[in-house]
Amino acid sequence: MDDLPETSELLAFARTVEAGSLSGAATELGLPRVTLTRRLARLEARLGVKLLRRSTRRLTLTDAGEALYRHARVVLAAVRDADGAVRRADGTVRGLLRISLPPIPGGGLQGMLLAFLRQYPHVRLEALYGTAHVDLVGSGYDVALRAGTNLDPGLVARTIIRSRLMAVASPAYLARAGVPEDPADLLGHACLVGFDRGERPATHWPQEGGGAVRVEGVIVSNEITLLRDAALGGMGIALLPEMLVGEHVAAGRLVHVLAGRLGARTQFAVVYPEREFLAPAVRAFVDFVVAWPLDDLAELDPARGPSPVPYRP
Repeated sequence: MDDLPETSELLAFARTVEAGSLSGAATELGLPRVTLTRRLARLEARLGVKLLRRSTRRLTLTDAGEALYRHARVVLAAVRDADGAVRRADGTVRGLLRISLPPIPGGGLQGMLLAFLRQYPHVRLEALYGTAHVDLVGSGYDVALRAGTNLDPGLVARTIIRSRLMAVASPAYLARAGVPEDPADLLGHACLVGFDRGERPATHWPQEGGGAVRVEGVIVSNEITLLRDAALGGMGIALLPEMLVGEHVAAGRLVHVLAGRLGARTQFAVVYPEREFLAPAVRAFVDFVVAWPLDDLAELDPARGPSPVPYRP
């Protein structure tokens, strides 16, 4: 175990993967291309595997390269954290901040991110939008904003907004298909469903007080506004956050079905891995999000309904 990769070699490898070319990575690192190439060759020789396939047009990762890149991001993030822990004398928050974000429509989320960057101009931001839950421990990402009923164990979560999921359908759909009287009736209805953890089609919806009921989706999407619009269009029953559909229920465009029988509490939270040394940029971002006005966060979607119940830890 004495012949471990050097940090400079891992950094050269990671930057080459992210830049997509040797010249781009060399420019980013401020190194001559020959130096970068030498470090990559030394890393491959040290590990005894080929990491990159080089062609005249592009670089691609081998299977070994894919595995190393995932781990290299974690190692480099730990190095940044250690460096940040001892470089706080001037009080300046700086460094690279990698965030995983849900693709929520509206300008509230983007406005918050830009305000954070204006307050901390020395922070570089890498923002990944997607519905799949990024493995914060194993991926190299520092922090995530997530909505859901359950948050992953092993992560620190600061809940910002609490709301609830409610089953809704249009009056036209209910007139045509009938009103479900029991959660079990949903198997006879057209259900508009999302993805569990953003990864696989949901097959069950939660019941109030515990348990779940099986559903079959006629439309399955990780874009909740599509499910809302499909419900408004009379295409079925959807289980959606109150903040997304409450206004439509109040106006009579949607009907809350199985009230008190189907649904669950949901939350919007900022989550991050628990570490002894939290990078200054991560700590600053978490504190910034928690302090951001709730009214601005609630405007994540222009069609929000009644104000969700705020929670302050």
